[in-house]
Amino acid sequence: MKKIFQILLIVCGGLAMNSCYYDELQVRTIPELPVDPDDPDYVEIKYGTQIQPIFTNSCAGCHNASRSPDLRAGFSHAALVPQYVIANNADGSPFYVKLVGGHQNVSAANLTLIKTWINQGAKNN
Repeated sequence: MKKIFQILLIVCGGLAMNSCYYDELQVRTIPELPVDPDDPDYVEIKYGTQIQPIFTNSCAGCHNASRSPDLRAGFSHAALVPQYVIANNADGSPFYVKLVGGHQNVSAANLTLIKTWINQGAKNN
């Protein structure tokens, strides 16, 4: 019985030690479209036709008049800028940081649009 206990203790100890390692933190890298209007590949991101539809389809169900920020059409830009979105600084914007962290699994394509919109000045266009 003592021998079984020793073997069990060694096996459990080995499992515990091997289960305590951590993989490297996976950080999502989101590409960005050009933000310089002089860049030949520059495309201005339009809030009303490209960003608001993302919010309407994916976010406004929860983020409405009763949950901040209010992402319904007509309210979202004022609710985001400047409290949650810092124009020209997506990586420093709490809103974008939360989305990149995996909030509601926003697609990489939509994150690229949101990031570029912020870095193009977060205009209400």
